Amino acid sequence: MGAIYLIRHGQASFEAEDYDQLSAKGEQQARILGTALRQRLGSADVRVSGSLRRQQQTAAACIEAYEQGTGVDTDPGWNEYDDRAMLRAFEPSLTSGAALQDWLRQRSDPRAAFQELFLRAATRWSSGEADGDYQESWTGFRERVGAALERVQQRLERSQQALVFTSAGVIATVCGILLSLPAAQVLQLNWTIANASVTKLLVGRSGLSLSSFNEHAHLETPERAMITYR
Repeated sequence: MGAIYLIRHGQASFEAEDYDQLSAKGEQQARILGTALRQRLGSADVRVSGSLRRQQQTAAACIEAYEQGTGVDTDPGWNEYDDRAMLRAFEPSLTSGAALQDWLRQRSDPRAAFQELFLRAATRWSSGEADGDYQESWTGFRERVGAALERVQQRLERSQQALVFTSAGVIATVCGILLSLPAAQVLQLNWTIANASVTKLLVGRSGLSLSSFNEHAHLETPERAMITYR
């Protein structure tokens, strides 16, 4: 039986104007994951990353530690939804990364404030009631992710394995597709997925099935300093 390992990118630069790059901790998480995968999997037959910088950087650092070749294909179908566009549609004053950072600096708990803002914006987006406000609707995003998943599945021969470097919203959406979850539950799953975690799908004769979700034991330390979600 084949397997697809969905890997969330390492910690990105949440408090920077340009979120789409790994933090120093994110790079370390990716290297730790690569070492763990080398011990666990051996070689992977297919390796794919979205085109976002944080996904590509995670793939590069992970594969370097994985020590099983260097090639990683790029498929933008694995890109995350455009969260900044989603936020702008919900709150037009947040027209740039700098505007969002200014807004967050005015909050006593920026991460909690961002989570609340994001959930409200994502709920509006996923409701389908304002699709004209978005370049990519929730339905369009879901279809794009499903098509990317099918492309990887079609590349795998019997008992082969694939590594896919992507993002939390994509992984949650894949789980939603396989488990027939409503959008609200997919959005809740999104927030629980750790950076540099692994979600495993089995590829069998009857199709895909979810084997494990959000594995991150490779990041466990007594201080839990390597486990992050943003």
